[in-house]
Amino acid sequence: MNENIENLYRQVIMDHYKNPRNKGLVGYPHVHIKNPSCGDDITIEALIENGVVKDIRQDGSGCSICCSSASVMSEVLKNQTVEKAQALIAKYYDMLKGQAVENADELDEALVFQGVSKFPARIKCATIAWKAMEKLINGEHDE
Repeated sequence: MNENIENLYRQVIMDHYKNPRNKGLVGYPHVHIKNPSCGDDITIEALIENGVVKDIRQDGSGCSICCSSASVMSEVLKNQTVEKAQALIAKYYDMLKGQAVENADELDEALVFQGVSKFPARIKCATIAWKAMEKLINGEHDE
């Protein structure tokens, strides 16, 4: 990846970290995940009706990768069908594993996290919010 792209990606990550989208919980079904090894702590809420992800809310604390990834995820998956959201989550995980993904542009701003594949210790940071959303889509949520 060239330096200009990396700088752009860094700017997008920092923008989402400093100005998170869809932040603040409103009472939808939620999943809370805490990574005790690094301190990332995130709660994702989702309103899923008629097979469509109508709204996603997120709140938490942690590193810039964790928090910006939650913000990006909330934008990328909102208004998608459950099937499309599941496919995008799988595609995102493949990208983070360093695998080539078809139609990568479908990931929209989530593409900025592709460099995380070079830092295995940070993959958990980049996926924690997506794992919580995946549970919500699968009908699992915290009480």
